[in-house]
Amino acid sequence: MLDFIIKNGKIIDGSGNPWFYGGVGIKAGKIVKVGYVDQEAHDVVDAKKQVISPGFIDGHCHSDLMLLNHPNSEIKLQQGVTTEVIGNCGLAPAPFFGKNASLLQKYVQPILGPLHNEWSWNSMEEYINTLTQARPSENISTYVAHGTLRILVMGFEKRGANADEIQRMKDLLEEGLRAGAIGLSIGLLYAPGSYASKEEIAELCSVLPKYNGLFSTHIRGEGNSLIASIKEVLWIAKITGVPLHISHLKAAGKRNWGLVHQAMELIADAREKGMDVTCDVYPYSASSTMLTTVLPPWVIEGGIQRTIERFKDRELRRNIREELEMEQEEWDNLVCSTGWENVFISSVQTDHNRDLEGKNFAEISVMKSKHPVDCVMDLLVEEDGNVSIVYFLMSDDDVRHVVQWENSLIASDSLHCETGKPHPRLYGTFPRVFAKYVREDRVLSLEQAVRKITSFPVQRFKLGKRGLIVPGYEADLVVFNPDSIKDEASYQNPKQYPNGISHVWVNGRLTMKDKVHTNERQGVFISSCQPCRHF
Repeated sequence: MLDFIIKNGKIIDGSGNPWFYGGVGIKAGKIVKVGYVDQEAHDVVDAKKQVISPGFIDGHCHSDLMLLNHPNSEIKLQQGVTTEVIGNCGLAPAPFFGKNASLLQKYVQPILGPLHNEWSWNSMEEYINTLTQARPSENISTYVAHGTLRILVMGFEKRGANADEIQRMKDLLEEGLRAGAIGLSIGLLYAPGSYASKEEIAELCSVLPKYNGLFSTHIRGEGNSLIASIKEVLWIAKITGVPLHISHLKAAGKRNWGLVHQAMELIADAREKGMDVTCDVYPYSASSTMLTTVLPPWVIEGGIQRTIERFKDRELRRNIREELEMEQEEWDNLVCSTGWENVFISSVQTDHNRDLEGKNFAEISVMKSKHPVDCVMDLLVEEDGNVSIVYFLMSDDDVRHVVQWENSLIASDSLHCETGKPHPRLYGTFPRVFAKYVREDRVLSLEQAVRKITSFPVQRFKLGKRGLIVPGYEADLVVFNPDSIKDEASYQNPKQYPNGISHVWVNGRLTMKDKVHTNERQGVFISSCQPCRHF
């Protein structure tokens, strides 16, 4: 007898092939029958007029601490997500030790959010063990994060790493890969990753081939320096021979809109020459990050506390204001071309500034009768650096072109949910793909959309036998209504679950039934070099 049969559905198997009517049989966590299923089962779900799909994969997110705070993972399950990949953009909570540990903890909090308990781990292995003890409802895979390694080894020193420091980072990277990480992520836009040369990154990447590891990168610049930044990471991947994945491909700032076409050409040319290069994209024209990223990179040198100290110097304040009013050659000054009216506060740490959440800095400047840059600096002082923003800096046309491109997969790049008004992509990314790009814009078919969030990311991140509805594969499955699936999260009211997704299975366990969590928490930690570890 089977555990479950999902019958009468329109099966979209994740391959990109046309849908077909049939059922899916599940036994002991696996898909055992597809098509005509004539056996008996303990439970039967009728998927009439609905789609049966592989579980969705969020291949780029920042749920590293949210998974520990909220192991039910309902925000993602309500979207049909059954697997998340964390440790992105060079920012991760592990490893965590030594004299610079507090610098790391304070720096990543605007992205990862606060943890309700103490950071109890030192190594990547111990962090994975902490995840295991939390027992999330979904499957998890992670990178080792370059920025984290650099902070632990060098703090926020604005210089190249010496040979001893590079070796220490390589040792930590290898330790993380042995623990099960799928590769190395870097964030060259963010300090201290932005202080690293391409040669330093290439030296770290030399560790990856031994573990079949992936090189994932938030490139150095997504605005004026977009093309140069893509060429930089292509150079690193070429000389080290590692597969490359470019995170959230975009052209930021109005003066750069349209450059995504040239960026895609660079990636396509590299692929034609035999390089394994892909990218991801989120289906929104606004980004979300920490407020400190709008500042000149030198301001972040030394860490958040040193940055706040600089704001006490009137002359330095004036220098920062002047620098932010001009286009820059060495770094992307996106507020210069995009405007302060497009930089919105997403979350703050204290109740004192809670009324600013959802407001942009042009508004705040008028409210406080201050220059927007002074508003930024004063807010960072008051919030001890812990401010997240939503930043409208992309063209809808650019996003649409990248979404429909065959070499792109779709991910959320979502931050935490603890405070404020998070970017709506946290609650709405995957249903939005179907509502906007399948039904409204008609730039993707149902089959193409499903492939971009199932089998493609599984292949890219080496997530095992998932992402396809095939006998023998893990039974990570979603049932949704193709006519009503829709995101409800907005920028002003983001904490809204989507419509149209009724059932979700994770490793053969029915984890969401009729939109209600069943309290099953049967996710696994997925490693590219070890057997899956059950939570």
